[in-house]
Amino acid sequence: MPTALFISTTDDPALWLPRLAAGRPDLEVRVWPEIGDAASIDYAFAWKPPPGILGTLPNLKVIYSLGAGVDALLRDTTLPRHVPLVRMVDVSLTDGMVEYVAWQVLDIHRRGAFFRAQQADAAWHGITLPLARDTEVGILGAGVLGSACARALAGLNFRVATWSRTPKAVPGIESFAGEAGLGPFLARSRILVCLLPLTAETEGILNARLFARLPEGAWVINAGRGGHQVERDVLAAAEAGHLGGFVLDVFSIEPLPSDHPFWRHPRIVVTPHNAAGNNAAYAVPRLLAQIERYERGEPMEDVVDFAQGY
Repeated sequence: MPTALFISTTDDPALWLPRLAAGRPDLEVRVWPEIGDAASIDYAFAWKPPPGILGTLPNLKVIYSLGAGVDALLRDTTLPRHVPLVRMVDVSLTDGMVEYVAWQVLDIHRRGAFFRAQQADAAWHGITLPLARDTEVGILGAGVLGSACARALAGLNFRVATWSRTPKAVPGIESFAGEAGLGPFLARSRILVCLLPLTAETEGILNARLFARLPEGAWVINAGRGGHQVERDVLAAAEAGHLGGFVLDVFSIEPLPSDHPFWRHPRIVVTPHNAAGNNAAYAVPRLLAQIERYERGEPMEDVVDFAQGY
């Protein structure tokens, strides 16, 4: 009987275990810290596990991340690099991110804050709103999430472009790549969305130099990782007024401390890192399908390249 260890510091195992048992009755699932015989564990289902735990499982065959991001796992210097690490890519994560990005882009585009302020004053002041076809959106990242968001926004008639570290084509979407493509991409992005993986190359990419290359009045949405943004540069840019503002779903410290200046800044919107999350109803079938591929000797999907960090 194969054995898996469920080890997550944020997920409720009660939402996962019945579905895992129904889909794979022969799979024994233990919940950390009740490891039992460490040598008998074949698979790990992990999300932000305490550093060092996975390295103590001598016969581990595959590590399955319960989220799309794997930066927290890769920061563990004891992570067994000979064991395949698989990202979670399922419809709930993708659909959730599409909904979040579309919501925030539309709210910016349709001047939601402007009209909410008018409601608070009980007075309407008319303005002419642009059409989506006249608004340029740029998405940093052209992976599964970035591509899905690009297609959805293009379907709403926004003029969408993506940027990635290496060339990636999304059918029907203008694409830029590399350092040479970053400047032209930023110059045409009136709403910039960050959906990059967090790697050594992308850490701190949302900084003062990047903000200065955006058009006047541009907005920045970060639904990637807190490590993408230099928070002092975000505050400085918000104060300077060159940019329209920021929508931030991720932060260097989470939960965001109650005394953090982001909470009350008029040009910064914060959300509680809830843009997209795993949903056990959708994630478990994906997880079990990956295990079945492994056990049949077939290539698994979404295996992390340790050299690239995603």
